[in-house]
Amino acid sequence: MIFIGLLKLIFKEGAFQLVDQKGSSYLIGDDTEPVCTLLLHKNLKKLSLIFNPTLRMPEEYMKGTLTIQGGNLYDFLDIASKNIRRFENSKCYRFLRCLNFASLGQYNPIRKARVNVAHHYDLSDKLYDIFLDSDRQYSCAYFTTNHTDLENAQLDKKHHIATKLRLEKGQKILDIGSGWGGLVLYLAQSADVNVKGITLSKEQYEISIKRAKEIKKSEKVSFELQDYRNENEIFDRIVSVGMFEHVGTRNYREFFEKINEILALNGVMVLHFIGRVDSPHSINPFIRKYIFPGADLPSLSQVLKAIEPTRLMVTDVEVLRLHYAKTLRLWREKFMEQWDEVAEIYDQKFCRMWEIYLALCEVGFRNLGLVVFQIQITKTIDAVPLTRDYMINPDPICKGSILK
Repeated sequence: MIFIGLLKLIFKEGAFQLVDQKGSSYLIGDDTEPVCTLLLHKNLKKLSLIFNPTLRMPEEYMKGTLTIQGGNLYDFLDIASKNIRRFENSKCYRFLRCLNFASLGQYNPIRKARVNVAHHYDLSDKLYDIFLDSDRQYSCAYFTTNHTDLENAQLDKKHHIATKLRLEKGQKILDIGSGWGGLVLYLAQSADVNVKGITLSKEQYEISIKRAKEIKKSEKVSFELQDYRNENEIFDRIVSVGMFEHVGTRNYREFFEKINEILALNGVMVLHFIGRVDSPHSINPFIRKYIFPGADLPSLSQVLKAIEPTRLMVTDVEVLRLHYAKTLRLWREKFMEQWDEVAEIYDQKFCRMWEIYLALCEVGFRNLGLVVFQIQITKTIDAVPLTRDYMINPDPICKGSILK
């Protein structure tokens, strides 16, 4: 069987058991104890499994035609990702990758970008309350210790970004991809600045406005349902957290040209995004198809190449390595604990889809070279201090408050 042969070619470290619909059992991997058993409940089209296993196998789990015993989904994905990382260096992988035309990169015109955002972010309001922190920070947290909980790690993330922005009273700030408004409200409360948040999600936009009214910050903040390409004001500071992944590879130059246009001469931008530590790859096909259509995860070289032709200057790059893996682990644990509540909102298939999403992303950050980059960008060479000390030991910026 070609499919079994391919699995044996890929898996050299660790092991799992595979049982097909006829009851035939295959040990895949080395001589160690299998971490789990995969049960195939129907006769799958083996050719599609061979040419696109990273899409088809998660799809079968989502549909319930592939189940796991004696372990769980994460156990399988953990060893799978470690072996795939090694397999990526083989000639066979390079051939299969040539067949994946999605690696050409995504093109996201304004209309398509709105549809893509709605696909993920305009889901039930209750869903995100189930697994996020109280501020609904839907991006990588910042863990100052191994024991920091999710609530404080997300607060520390906002604080860490604020220090890099070098906020001063009266400044105009823009948050591109402002989510449910948490960072906008944090910055407005912490430094007496005027903050505008823009998003393409109608649900996030409406909740953001409601939150601003509840904490009586409407005079300091504003939210707009708009694409960044339609922004024409000039801002002293610009921040974007977890939005750049949705820009699309072929739109990177356009993105930074817009930043150059709307950032003040002495302005500072902080760009926080998921990227790869190695050469450019296409995003996992299951994630692109079912979770984040239109998304791309760039390498640092791709981003810097898009910045260089503009007047913008990179003044700092920080690589957050396992912070997102820890964040995803905590999200997944909360999600799994409240599985039945999610199933009441949607169904069992949706729950399995999101289990795959959260587990796939976690192993990506642990085993497949995914990290979070924070890039500080300016227009002038003296817009920020000579050393990075202000990022590590900054003046207090609303460190003790958590916005509800």
